[in-house]
Amino acid sequence: MYAIIETGGKQYKVQQGDCIKVEKLDVAEGQTLDIDKVLLLAKDGDITIGTPFVNGASVTVKVLGHGKADKVIAFRYKPKKNIRVKRGHRQPYTELSVETINA
Repeated sequence: MYAIIETGGKQYKVQQGDCIKVEKLDVAEGQTLDIDKVLLLAKDGDITIGTPFVNGASVTVKVLGHGKADKVIAFRYKPKKNIRVKRGHRQPYTELSVETINA
């Protein structure tokens, strides 16, 4: 059994027991969260596709922690002009563990 959920403007294929990293959510560590934006639900070969979401379906996840991704460097320069701009960015994320898929 698996589901495709939407959170943070992105879509994730999840199964029970999976750990995923999503855009940062404002939920404390250790709390559980129900995600009801289920786009597709597959159970025993039966596939249910939502329009846009599957009615009555949700995914229960547990927040494992928060963190920041690896640094991404944005460097631009103009040759022969001594113009150099270096910026770094670390995207915050929330790590989730999928507990149950409710259909």
